[in-house]
Amino acid sequence: MIEFQKPVLALAIAGMFAGAAGMAQADPIADFYKGKRIQVIIGSGPGGGYDTYARMMTRHMGQYIPGKPGFLSKNMVGAGSIVAANFVYNVAPQDGTVIGAIQRNAAIVQIMGQSGPKFEAVKFNWLGSFNNEVGIIAVAKRTGITSLKQLYDKTIVFGATGPNDTEFYPALLNNTLGTKIKLIKGYPATPQVHLAMERGEVDAISQSWASFSAQSQLYKEGKINLLAQVTLKGIPELDKMGVPLIQSFVTADRLVPGYTMGEIDTIYRLLLATKVMGRPFALGPGVPKDRVAALRAAFDKTTADKGFLAEANKLGRDISLVTGQEIQDIVEKMAAASKETLAKMETVSQFKGQAETAKVSLAKHTGKVTALKGGGRSIVINYQGKEVTAKVSGSRTKLTVNGKTAARKDVKVGMTCTFTYPAPGQEAKNVDCKS
Repeated sequence: MIEFQKPVLALAIAGMFAGAAGMAQADPIADFYKGKRIQVIIGSGPGGGYDTYARMMTRHMGQYIPGKPGFLSKNMVGAGSIVAANFVYNVAPQDGTVIGAIQRNAAIVQIMGQSGPKFEAVKFNWLGSFNNEVGIIAVAKRTGITSLKQLYDKTIVFGATGPNDTEFYPALLNNTLGTKIKLIKGYPATPQVHLAMERGEVDAISQSWASFSAQSQLYKEGKINLLAQVTLKGIPELDKMGVPLIQSFVTADRLVPGYTMGEIDTIYRLLLATKVMGRPFALGPGVPKDRVAALRAAFDKTTADKGFLAEANKLGRDISLVTGQEIQDIVEKMAAASKETLAKMETVSQFKGQAETAKVSLAKHTGKVTALKGGGRSIVINYQGKEVTAKVSGSRTKLTVNGKTAARKDVKVGMTCTFTYPAPGQEAKNVDCKS
């Protein structure tokens, strides 16, 4: 009887150890993400810098997340990404399946107490940024403006897309130095501002250098003057061009009455600190810490991925990692500023001066469909001998085939389609196709 039980006991013990080993090898992060899809909520319009960096991430980051989840991108435009930030913070599942691509100024907008944000910036779990952003103030050469000093004497029209860099820095110049900037607000994204500059509707823009240099056709044609770098520390590329720092124009004799150099220095430093945040990504406040850590690690690894770097280089996008913890520290430092300083920051960040709302004109291009990408999320047509692409939203784009409401899957190669959109490569408002 005793001899018979020994092998049974040995097998039982071996089974216990094997089970324990299996349990030790289990990865709860991989188990959670396996078969799932992470949704990226992009708080900016299609085609801009934030959109480009976010979509680059979706094509490469999944391989570094245990369980290798898929990705799905969705643009949620509104109020300089405040709408998207509110969604990620309050509505989205707090389980690590939703990432927000939030404009860097959203944090300071909330910290300054402006209306709109329904979140606390310090409570986001900041994931990181693919770049440390340097801003630029650029003006069309046709204006004759070659220095910020000339903006005291001549009114120049800037285009803006919301409470972000395109609006903050023109406001800062008007409110602290008394420049005569006029603002046209309401462009859906920076590519539309560039088109407006080409048409002569606006003269200038305040934007990130990476996006500006990639998007501006006028700059590529040598028809732009770069007036200032918007950053705490200049970058070699712009330093070599002789582009000065914006704060170099801040002198006591130029200050608007009511401010001291000490106050303005502090305000400029705090506002320019947001530039270090680049193009930040964030997770909701309730995401479990182990998933936050896993996604941060995957984000960091993505910045060293050869395929990711090759795509960034092809698109002319700078890659210089800012970690999630670094962004967390920046936001906490801004939130710790005194109420008096924050109140003055809010005052100087609110645009005062002539302002109008943009009348965005849409282009219409018709041609035969030559290709469909992403299940119809992008449609390519031959327009006047050139291939042009329209992005198609499942919720925002009105799509018809032979006059009837249709789905993206109903569009076929060979159909004749008309795009109504801001410009090639942008999201279409309407796509009308005929078989």
